[in-house]
Amino acid sequence: MAELDENMVEIEDDDVVSRDTSKEWASSFTVDGVQYAASIFWESLQNVDAPFLDAKEAAENVLVGADLFCVKQGKSPQLGLAVSSQGFKNGMNVAAVAAVTAMSDASSLLAVFKVDAGYWYLCIRNDVILSDGDVLFVKEEDAKEQFMSMLSVPDWARKIAPEEWGIDDTEQRDISEIFAQGLNTKLEKINALRGTELLIVVVLSLAIGIALVIYINNTFFGTTTQVKRVATKRAQKKVVKKVEKVVLDPWETMVDPVWVLDNCRENILAATSIPTPGWTNEGVTCSITGIVTSWRRNFGRISWIEMALSYSGLNFSSKQIDKDSKNVMVTIPFNEARKIKSPPKHTSADLRNIINDLFQAINLSIKLDDGTVSSNGKSYKILKYSINSTYDPNIWKEMLTKFSGLRVNNIRYNNGVWNYEGTIYVQ
Repeated sequence: MAELDENMVEIEDDDVVSRDTSKEWASSFTVDGVQYAASIFWESLQNVDAPFLDAKEAAENVLVGADLFCVKQGKSPQLGLAVSSQGFKNGMNVAAVAAVTAMSDASSLLAVFKVDAGYWYLCIRNDVILSDGDVLFVKEEDAKEQFMSMLSVPDWARKIAPEEWGIDDTEQRDISEIFAQGLNTKLEKINALRGTELLIVVVLSLAIGIALVIYINNTFFGTTTQVKRVATKRAQKKVVKKVEKVVLDPWETMVDPVWVLDNCRENILAATSIPTPGWTNEGVTCSITGIVTSWRRNFGRISWIEMALSYSGLNFSSKQIDKDSKNVMVTIPFNEARKIKSPPKHTSADLRNIINDLFQAINLSIKLDDGTVSSNGKSYKILKYSINSTYDPNIWKEMLTKFSGLRVNNIRYNNGVWNYEGTIYVQ
């Protein structure tokens, strides 16, 4: 994995996506009469057997307000999240999965396809769709800018771009032919009934149906009999007071940023310090669920790195080796995150000035963008931040925890450079 700058998509009203607000994006395009969902948020999938459980958790802690999900199977299973208010629909085909499965021979892919709704950008690294690697840009210049910024990263197995761009060493592919060879995966509702819940509903429905048939039969077709009436005292009607559901604001139960920074630092340093002769670490991505990292072979044998991992003392929930045994990816899960109460204390303008003044004092840069997120039917204002630095989380911990309402979404590390991304709730 290479060190990447995540671009964020415009957020309007209840939209909940972390992309560059200066770049207009769309949620779907049509190919051969079939509508495909794009601009989906992707993250690693921990619970392969019951992905909807991961989807529910991610909808509460990662992409707040997400109500649709999908799964990309394969060497590195991933969970895709979407928000229906942004134009996504239940049952909509997922473009990224169709393309990835059709071009599964390329573990690292950088591509832009010209479609009816704009320019679809797709970026895959070591069989993982990057969190900003699935975006349907409305404007051509935005898609080309994103493509060119990633083109400097080495070792792409395949590079695809529109022919009119005239970029060397790229090919042009017909999106219709690609989708015809890929799997049709559809968006599903996160809170839909499934498994045991569905069985209970079916059984109850059958029981009610049978009772209704018996009642109708006895009432209209049964033999009339004399019923002895027994006088009873009428029971006093019990009044049940309706209890209103208390809806908590998202900052009432936030993941403790200190917990995230400490766990990410400890596990990232532990993973990158594993002695792997002949193999080079490709970078690490950390979130509240755990870390994902990979190594690329320079020389030596696959057994060397397998032995190094087995003697590392780390707990890997998954290990993926590509078909050529030249790339190895592992996932290290975290325990349940620690929660805190952290209400916002500043307006967006005041907080922006405070942060900019602080970073100007230490002569470092920070990227800030305004946005909104939706939770429990309410809209909340946030300030999104992105920091690139050579300082590890232990150094940033004291500064970042100064701001109430702060959330650390992910930390990426590669070759001595740390990237921090997250949000801060504002008044």
